[in-house]
Amino acid sequence: MKRSVKTILGTVLLSSLVPFSGAWATDYEIDPAHASADFSVKHLMVSNVKGHFSNVTGKVSYDPANVAASKVEASIDVGTIDTRNSKRDEHLKSPDFFDAPKFNVMTFKSTKVESAGAGKLKVTGDLTMHGVTKPVVLDVEGPSAEVKDPWGNIRRGVAASTTLNRKDFGLSWNKALETGGVVVGDEVSVTLDLEVMRKG
Repeated sequence: MKRSVKTILGTVLLSSLVPFSGAWATDYEIDPAHASADFSVKHLMVSNVKGHFSNVTGKVSYDPANVAASKVEASIDVGTIDTRNSKRDEHLKSPDFFDAPKFNVMTFKSTKVESAGAGKLKVTGDLTMHGVTKPVVLDVEGPSAEVKDPWGNIRRGVAASTTLNRKDFGLSWNKALETGGVVVGDEVSVTLDLEVMRKG
């Protein structure tokens, strides 16, 4: 039985109103060779100690037409912590802080991605660190426009930042100072710089 022109037009119109969620999402992988997670925390209440983690891995699914359909998953190797002081790094890997032998990886898995203005996103997700999972919000610059590297890989760049309270994740070691205050601040500023490569 032939469908009427009216029925066909109605079907087309209805389908145009249904969101085509995720249909144009592109999958990327984080390039560990061009990715880092940096942090800064108060030391002795007078200066900031900075450090970073390497070996950042994970995947990103990005849909510019429907950013809510985008997803992010990332892992960071805790054992790669580097503050340019070997003794401090060993202390940070110990049970006083990250307890790296027991909790050797921290992970992030997005639960919501939303636009935050031109060229910006707000990514909410679950961060698991030191055996504790808490929701965090990343303020994201990008992703940048796609570029092709000299070897034919398609890449984007992403920068993200957030602020954490280390005690929320059980990293509570500290010592009081005679002059007042403590050795290590509670608030930690975190920045991530990532390159992602299109899969396939």
